[in-house]
Amino acid sequence: MGVVRHYVAAVAAHCNYFASRRTSYKHIQAVIELLRSMDTGRPLIRLGGAGDGGYLIPDDLQGIRACFSPGVAAQATFEKELQHRGISSYLADYSVLGPPPDCASMSFEKKFLGAYDSDIFTTLASWVGRHPETAEGDLLLQMDVEGAEYEIIANIDPVLLRRFRILVIEFHDFECLAQPFGYRRIFEALTKLSHDFVPVHLHPNNYAGIAHIGPLRVPRMLEISYLRRDRCSTLTPRQNFPHPEDRDNVPNKPSAPLPRQWFS
Repeated sequence: MGVVRHYVAAVAAHCNYFASRRTSYKHIQAVIELLRSMDTGRPLIRLGGAGDGGYLIPDDLQGIRACFSPGVAAQATFEKELQHRGISSYLADYSVLGPPPDCASMSFEKKFLGAYDSDIFTTLASWVGRHPETAEGDLLLQMDVEGAEYEIIANIDPVLLRRFRILVIEFHDFECLAQPFGYRRIFEALTKLSHDFVPVHLHPNNYAGIAHIGPLRVPRMLEISYLRRDRCSTLTPRQNFPHPEDRDNVPNKPSAPLPRQWFS
């Protein structure tokens, strides 16, 4: 028990140390610069429902073979619209028994997407590898995994990552940019993505609202759509936020438009 108490005390001291520190403004600004949304020469289209589960993505779907979609909700309107366009979706989530009733024909695995393989978790490489029918052609990744996105991105082989033409990822806990540990986790993930992908749209999830870090207004949850760099014909900073097709995730909560500091 003495060893356990010593360990707990050490962890508490470590956390208190980081909690007492603050990320500099210039470092947070570096994260914002990584997320400057670009007009890539391809218009944005909305797929999915009018609320949560609908996303704006670049109109560049022709030739995409499949969508891998970890994190399953009660409905899958995004995946259903892809299906109507001839794009199959592969679903995974350990927390539910199966896919939504109207998506019974879609592939489903009762596993969380994670950084290692086990009875509960699967890596993206293993998941894709179990579906040789997707070996040819580009892929699409739509990921909402409640904060696990950072360790998942850190562990994806860049060669596999480049197989995805479009990424749609909901990032969580952006208010943690205020502390060095949170900043580093977010900065490293976004930097890795920036090597091969360009952000084309940002949309705060109004469920969590906007946090304040000094003079900055920071969305706590941010849906980010990316396009692979080789698919971009232009790179012009976008200024039209919110986009006409943007919708609140939760209708009965206050809207949370993208703060001007993130695009101006």
